[in-house]
Amino acid sequence: MSSIQELLFRPFESEKLSLPNRLVMAPMTRNHSPNWIPEQATADYYQRRAAHDTGLIITEGTPVNHIASNGYPGVPRFFGEDALAGWKNVVDAVHEVGGKIMPQIWHVGSMRKAGMPPEPEVPGYSPSGYSTPGKLRCHAMTDSEVADVIEAFAQAAEDAQRLGFDGVEIHGAHGYLIDQFFWGGVNLRTDKYGGDYVARTRFAVEIIEAIRKRVSESFPVVLRYSQWKQQDYSVKLAQTPDELAKFLEPLTNAGVDIFDCSTRRFWEQEFEDSTLNLAGWTKKITGKPTITVGSVGLKGGPGGFTDLAATNEADHDFDKLAERLEREEFDLVAIGRALLSDPEWCSKMKRGAFDDMKAYSMQSLGTLY
Repeated sequence: MSSIQELLFRPFESEKLSLPNRLVMAPMTRNHSPNWIPEQATADYYQRRAAHDTGLIITEGTPVNHIASNGYPGVPRFFGEDALAGWKNVVDAVHEVGGKIMPQIWHVGSMRKAGMPPEPEVPGYSPSGYSTPGKLRCHAMTDSEVADVIEAFAQAAEDAQRLGFDGVEIHGAHGYLIDQFFWGGVNLRTDKYGGDYVARTRFAVEIIEAIRKRVSESFPVVLRYSQWKQQDYSVKLAQTPDELAKFLEPLTNAGVDIFDCSTRRFWEQEFEDSTLNLAGWTKKITGKPTITVGSVGLKGGPGGFTDLAATNEADHDFDKLAERLEREEFDLVAIGRALLSDPEWCSKMKRGAFDDMKAYSMQSLGTLY
């Protein structure tokens, strides 16, 4: 078997994206942007990782231009001249060191926290008013509001290309707005945006189609999706490979170029009778390149995946990852928390300097190191 360095540091070539290696910085919310504007510290943060062999950076989630899109303090937005100027500085900083970068455009939906600007009185928005199954606490979106959000995503993607980003990722995972439309437990609509698990892709399909009309054909569009939700880690959108194929077909046809398949642990099989994980199944079904993610570089701490306060040891055993890369189960590997504490993680991987890798700790969350 090839070494993990040989496998991760092969160039990646697809129809619309070329990368020097297979390593991706996963999108991670940082809450370090005063007034919701990315500052020089943000540019420096991403530049450090690009300068140390991170093949592609996907930014923290950045809210689109809608009154209820943001749900958290200090999250940089993706609209307004001031914020877009800040993002332009980020793009230039990453490109200066030869890196590539995409924004993750985002609407939090029902996960919006009360009192968040720009209009604190605005509640969370959701397909049917539910934040979790049976819990009616949000604003149920009208058809015109659905159209407004679709336009906001399309405008954000157009702005991303204008600013010089190398593509755009749509956040359709983790129980946020697009994922709430996917999820039958909270999407009880009876119009074209509701129905069975295939019909519930309609909102995402229209976002993807709107984006494709506003960006060039060569501009890559990535969709992040997950089976699990932060509201319920046991939820699955698709129970079988056949259901997953039917779910993915309209998204693929709408114009997704790469699927970012979010799992909690990359080595876990998605369905019985196959070792393939979600990225593996998605690639097999769609033929599109996929990104895998989930605890790469971390040994499970006492609190595991959900415990941000846990101090995790750096994981120096990459055999499971190498085996899957050797089989070409997926194409790209996203690194999350391991890159928060150690911006040089990818270059250390390239050198095989495993013992020099810094372990993730909660202190990493306190600054844009």
